[in-house]
Parts: sequence; structure tokens; C-alpha cells
Amino acid sequence: MTTRVVQDPSDGFRFLPHLETKPPDLRVSFDLLGGGRIRARMSGASVPALQGTEHKTDLSVRPDEVHSAAARLCARWKEMFVDFQPVDDQGRTLRDRRRPYATVADLSAEPEDELRRAVAHLARGGESLLFDVLLRGDDACTETFRTCLRSALSREGLRVRFDSDLHLPWPMLCVADDSTTSAAPLNVLFARFLGHRHQIEHTGDAYAWIGPPRTASQRPTVSLNHDVRVGRTTRADEVAKALTEGTTCIVRTTYEDLVRDFGTPDLDEQLMYFWCHGEFIGNAPEPHILAIRLTDGIPFDGHTVRELRADHRHGCFRPLVLLNACHAGVSGASTDRAFLGRMLVEHGAQGVIGPQISMPQAFAAEYALEFITRYLRGEATAGQIAYELARHFAARYRNPLGFAYALHCGMDASLERTSGGET
Repeated sequence: MTTRVVQDPSDGFRFLPHLETKPPDLRVSFDLLGGGRIRARMSGASVPALQGTEHKTDLSVRPDEVHSAAARLCARWKEMFVDFQPVDDQGRTLRDRRRPYATVADLSAEPEDELRRAVAHLARGGESLLFDVLLRGDDACTETFRTCLRSALSREGLRVRFDSDLHLPWPMLCVADDSTTSAAPLNVLFARFLGHRHQIEHTGDAYAWIGPPRTASQRPTVSLNHDVRVGRTTRADEVAKALTEGTTCIVRTTYEDLVRDFGTPDLDEQLMYFWCHGEFIGNAPEPHILAIRLTDGIPFDGHTVRELRADHRHGCFRPLVLLNACHAGVSGASTDRAFLGRMLVEHGAQGVIGPQISMPQAFAAEYALEFITRYLRGEATAGQIAYELARHFAARYRNPLGFAYALHCGMDASLERTSGGET
């Protein structure tokens, strides 16, 4: 008999509206198992479906080898690009070009061949980490997994979630291009980076707390947490001004300011911006961890977040955090680059976006100005903005440093404004 439903009394009760989310096009997981093993899993609409299961294989590589290769890649970005120093025919430093890629964000006036060679080195390293280190292996399962993942990542515009116990600089990794040679133009080299091709987020070790939807506001609350001495020659003042337009902006400059507010249950901010120095400090016998310092120089790290927010985990602390902390120092495999971001997410933040390398202040300020301006408009998600900015800086400024910013959760985070709110 033909059935026609004329009334559905359960409509609106099967799913709470704020719990309905669009799944990613591709979900790739790397699980750490006992005995130093890594299990890779993959699913999503962008890969061929396997009857009754997901793509799955146990890899031959060990976690410490992957971490070491990832640390080397981040160090190469610093050494071969950020700290690049041109010399003359005699090997002497060109005084009129001291660290040209670190002093300005717009590299369109830099010599093409010089810039292309540097980016080619970075692309080669990003491809090698993904396919020669992490996914190496000759067994049938690994070859199938590698082929399917390579095919999916070679497309453009996907929403990709790396749900992984391994925290890697995913947007800095690359796909292969058979047509790419050492003389490939910059646009071809840029297109190899995952950050140029896709929206990407990292989850796995922490995920955003599921709670009731946030009420939209005409004037969102944001904060500027900064060292007043950092970035005086950059566009930092313009970033600070952008944070105040149409918002209620809270400014913190000391460790005590952070401790006071993080210790309160009602820390209700939609965007939290950090502009300060960061460094890796010892945490023996565990890996070194990232700590940030505001004007007074007292370190604030993930342990501090946990101490202050442990009793308020289900409070109203749900910001997107832009952690623009320029860090240097320890770059070995023992460094836990994700701990601070993981603690922020674990205790309520929707997501954390920040650089995976020691970022030059000139570029960091430009990136923050663009990101904050676009996010406060409420017209796009954090994942869309990060994706657009990576392509924007590559196309307009010929600068790959936009690929070095990564999202820890928060791909779908956005700012909701009520109608009539200032933008």
C-alpha cells in the first residue's frame, strides 16, 4: 500500500538543531596502538567506499620517526625560508637584503628564481613526510590506502579532518605532481600544499565540548592578550583597532590578568587573540611544552589552563582562539607543540588556530589583521577563512607562510551576529 505521511509529530525532536553538523568530505585517522604501532583509517564521500568497512591499514613506521621528521620539516621552514639570507658571488651577506622573507609579508618584489627554489625545497619536504615517511610500505593494504588518499588529496576544495593521535603540520604537507620539476612556476608549487588545496582541521587528542547553541549578539565580546613590546614596526596597532570595531574588547597584558579571568566561570568571549612571544620550556620527563609570555614575562601554558578551568569545563568559555605566539627554541622530536591548544579545546574553546613554525612578526600581523577582520564579519567559518587566506597570501604576496597556520578543531566555528550588528 502507498503510504503518505500527513503529520510528523517527532519533527524537530529527533535531532537538536545545534548538534546537526556537515560531515567532512574526508576523514583520516592515525591511531597510536600498543608496541609503537600506527593504524591508519580513512572514510568520507571523497574516497571509494569499501563494502562493510572503512579503509584501514597498520603502518610500518613508528611514532618517534614521524615526530622526528615533522620537527625536521618545521625546522627547514625556519632555516631555508624564514631565515633565508642571500649572498653575493663571494659568499658575503647582501647588506641591503637581510633575511628578506622575514622582514616583509609581501614577497612579490623578490627574485623569482630565488623564491621558487626555496618553495620547491619546502614542497619536497612536505611530500616526503606524508608519503615517504608516514605512509611508506609495500604491502597491498598500505599501497591501496596510500593510492586512495593521494587521489583524494589531489582534488581541491575538500573539507578534511585529520582525526589523529599524531599532531603533524598538516597544511604544510604536499601532494605529488608529475609535471612538477625543479623549474616549476610558483603557482604550481603553491598548489601542491594541502593548505592551498583544502580546508583542514586537526582533532583526535581533544575535541570541542558539545553544548547548547550560543546566543547571537550585536556586540560580540573579544579579547586582546598581548605583550605591548611585540611588533611595534608591524601592523599590530591596526589589528588591535580591528578587534574593537563593533565589539566589546577586553585587553590583557600580564600573567595576572590571564589568571584572574581564566579562573572565573563566566569567561564568555567569542574571539580570543594572543599576540606575544612563545617558547618551549622543559617538562621532564615529558616533552617540552609551548608557553606564552605577555608583557611581564611570566609563562602561561596548558597546565595553567587546566588548573584554572578544571572546575568550569562546562561553563560559557567557548571562544575561537587565534594563538599568534611567535615561538623559537626547542625544535626536536620531544617538543609538544599542541599541548596548549589541546588544553584550550579540552576546556571549552571551539578551536585554536596558530603557526606551526617560528613565524616572522611582519607576516603574523598581516595574517591576524585579515583573519580577525573576516571572522568578525560573521560571514565565513574559521576553516573557510584559513583556506582563503592561504591562497590569498600565495597569490597576491607570493608568500607560502599562510600554509604554516593550522586549525586545532574549529573548522566550522563562526561568529553569529544579530541583524543590525555593526560589521
